Amino acid sequence: MEAFTAIESVLVPLDRANVDTDAIIPKQFLKTISRQGLGQYLFYDWRYLEQGGQLLPNPDFVLNQEPYRNGRILLGRENFGCGSSREHAPWALADYGIRAIVAPSFADIFANNCVQNGILLVSLAEAEIGGLFEKTAAVKGFSVRIDLAEQVLRTADGQLYRFGVDPSVKFKLLHGLDDIQVTLQHQEDIKAYEAGRRFLMPWLFHWHET
Repeated sequence: MEAFTAIESVLVPLDRANVDTDAIIPKQFLKTISRQGLGQYLFYDWRYLEQGGQLLPNPDFVLNQEPYRNGRILLGRENFGCGSSREHAPWALADYGIRAIVAPSFADIFANNCVQNGILLVSLAEAEIGGLFEKTAAVKGFSVRIDLAEQVLRTADGQLYRFGVDPSVKFKLLHGLDDIQVTLQHQEDIKAYEAGRRFLMPWLFHWHET
């Protein structure tokens, strides 16, 4: 997983509350177990229109507009990522290129899934989020820089926002580690523990050896 240190990008305004995981990646695209290739289906029902049997980009959706097509930081409203617990949602976001989402609040399971896929979630007060939406409306292509080590978001006009991050989440993102990779850092200790258990309680392992 790609480590997250700092990122600068145009801020992509997605001015909708309660964006659920079915909107992020509709159910018909959940058949794959691969994390690659899902970016093309991100916000599928909002990004595309069916006209005359053809699928065309919806010109009214922000990711189909310049300069937001290649934006890497989303700006959202409260309860982002609600709905079902599908991990395909952060897979689609990450595959598209989204590295951070800024919003007042996030659904818990979605938030954990984002951490496992290298996406930073920045929670700011609703008034601060409202101010950022006003800036994106006033200046098309308004950009921000997020520094995880310093836990700050700096805007193009020089304003600074500080945000909190759980220390364990910060460690994982800064080092590009998911939970399994964190566990594997202690692989030698795990092997030593298993060897000790086998020596002290050999009867527990007989079923495996027969």
